[in-house]
Amino acid sequence: MSQKMLKFVTLEKQMPTKRSADSRREDFNEIYGEFVTEGAAEQAARCSQCGIPYCQIHCPVQNNIPDWLMLTANGRLEEAYEVSQSTNNFPEICGRICPQDRLCEGACVIEKGFESVTIGAVEKYITDTAWEKGWVKPTVPVRELDQSIGIIGAGPGGLAAADELRKKGYQVHVYDRYDRIGGLMIYGIPSFKLEKEVVERRAQLLRDSGVTFHLNFEVGRDATLTELRQKHDGIIIATGVYKSRDIALAGSDTAGIVPALDFLTASNRKGLGDNVPEFEDGTLNAAGKNVVVIGGGDTAMDCVRTAVRQGATSVKCLYRRDRKNMPGSLREVGNAEEEGVDFVWLSAPKAFLGDDKVTAVKAVNMHLGIADSTGRQVPVEIEGSDHDIPCDLAIKALGFDAEDIPKLFGEPGLEVSRWGTILVNFATGMTSLEGVYAVGDIVRGASLVVWAIRDGRDVSQALHTFLTNKRAADDVAQAS
Repeated sequence: MSQKMLKFVTLEKQMPTKRSADSRREDFNEIYGEFVTEGAAEQAARCSQCGIPYCQIHCPVQNNIPDWLMLTANGRLEEAYEVSQSTNNFPEICGRICPQDRLCEGACVIEKGFESVTIGAVEKYITDTAWEKGWVKPTVPVRELDQSIGIIGAGPGGLAAADELRKKGYQVHVYDRYDRIGGLMIYGIPSFKLEKEVVERRAQLLRDSGVTFHLNFEVGRDATLTELRQKHDGIIIATGVYKSRDIALAGSDTAGIVPALDFLTASNRKGLGDNVPEFEDGTLNAAGKNVVVIGGGDTAMDCVRTAVRQGATSVKCLYRRDRKNMPGSLREVGNAEEEGVDFVWLSAPKAFLGDDKVTAVKAVNMHLGIADSTGRQVPVEIEGSDHDIPCDLAIKALGFDAEDIPKLFGEPGLEVSRWGTILVNFATGMTSLEGVYAVGDIVRGASLVVWAIRDGRDVSQALHTFLTNKRAADDVAQAS
């Protein structure tokens, strides 16, 4: 088999065919096509099968990447899928939205001089093929258990935990305040990165596996956390963080200044066919407007590219550091620039101008000073560099914080950190309440989908161990 690998010295890196920027601006469809079988096998064969697989080490879910690349190169796709899904509950989703340039591909040992293996696109190809061929099957547990688990939140962390616990035979109930399954994968991530059908078919697979979903269900309104604890043997909190960070500037209360998640949710709901009054009346619609997005993370990239597709007159992204120091994926920056987004590096907002409605953002130029305790250079304002940027719609993409979970859930005994995230035992994922666990962004702060999946998998095992030990202790007590 080894003779089919190590092709990086003779074969250049290639991604699947990418649609032209002009075409992409016209719709919200995904921008990459699929590999043909031969192309996927060729790109997989570029893997060097190195002794220390740094791609696997830098993958949050520890995917066995070299193994499924070798299987793909040898045409053994069903086996490649089995290996891929053994460590990742949603490989086709991660293949689409993971920032591979910062994770597996960025750690690829052949990157220096030869460019990395096209890991993400091959991962997507493997699992999309598995769906087409009917290899993806609902879970059938070896045995059914009487114990039930309540999971709060139907995002990636909660769904990964639900999938793992259902495999072990637990009766799994997922509660979510939204009307669809998927959390930010449905309402936060635009369709040009993750088409909603991809999430919806996973949701249906979980239903077919026996997971029960309670949608439009808000903990604290429809039931307290205490009531759910009485109903279930174990609880996992996987709510994510949705509270948008704000910026205290003059004119912040002017109309036409909106949080990123409100803008993205309205766009995604419109694409799903919902009635969205704020989109129809133009409040959350970029069509015909000069748009300024403030921020440099992946959410900001989603906003600028969405605004382009909605027909904005111009789209500018203000970021206080330079391209090299931005937190978002550089691949996404490149895609945005191709689509016509203007990045204004080393620039920060000072005020919003306008009486009844925002008309401009007053910005100031920055330079990078000395590094702080984190090692990052601190942006410093350049005196006298103020300038106005015309703006009809300003979108604040400054990150997310946790809501007041103990108050929201009616559970003062649930301990939180100074940042508002839930405190857990990091060895087990258990909170200050026995039998109550937490995963994903509500523990670690705003992060990646793949980290939420990792947390969901880890905590499901920890909860299984807890319940197994509890069951054994109860059996001993009854016997005595």
